[in-house]
Amino acid sequence: MDLPAKPDYYLIIDLEATCCDQGSVPRREMETIEIGAVLVDATSLAVVDEFQTFIRPVRHPQLTDFCRELTTIKQEQVDNAPTYPEAIESLQGWMRHYPNYLFCSWGDYDKGQFEQDCQYHRVAYPFASGHLNIKKQFSATQGHKKKYGMAKALSLVGLTLEGSHHRGIDDARNMAKLMPYIVDLEK
Repeated sequence: MDLPAKPDYYLIIDLEATCCDQGSVPRREMETIEIGAVLVDATSLAVVDEFQTFIRPVRHPQLTDFCRELTTIKQEQVDNAPTYPEAIESLQGWMRHYPNYLFCSWGDYDKGQFEQDCQYHRVAYPFASGHLNIKKQFSATQGHKKKYGMAKALSLVGLTLEGSHHRGIDDARNMAKLMPYIVDLEK
């Protein structure tokens, strides 16, 4: 798998969204409740900056027990958070300082969730760059046929998962640690 033309930065994003294990929050109605972003220098793979925000959901404003337990996000954190359009405006304000980035996420879920939320809230999709599925890229670079979850990928290369799994900013930080196993700096 070939990477796109070399960016200056890899913008690694992980989203958390409303969810339920009982079917009360259909997939098409899931809403982002946290954006965690870590910016990695494409040359050194060093972390340059971070961005994190919670988002107040409007379709299903009350988080389910399952969602709170999975993400460790508290109801008060989303109740006091900005709306999706406000959060996207903040994210874009932060990204303006770092042109020529490539949006990266573990799988295609996050890209699809951005598209769904942007459509629902009638705001423009926030990324000018393409998208790199670093889950696929990790498997390709490491010679695995199987696509592993992020926690398993960390384990495969001898790294420890830090923070809370299924918290956007913590998962983005863990993905940043995997970048040396995802991109080939020799190219």
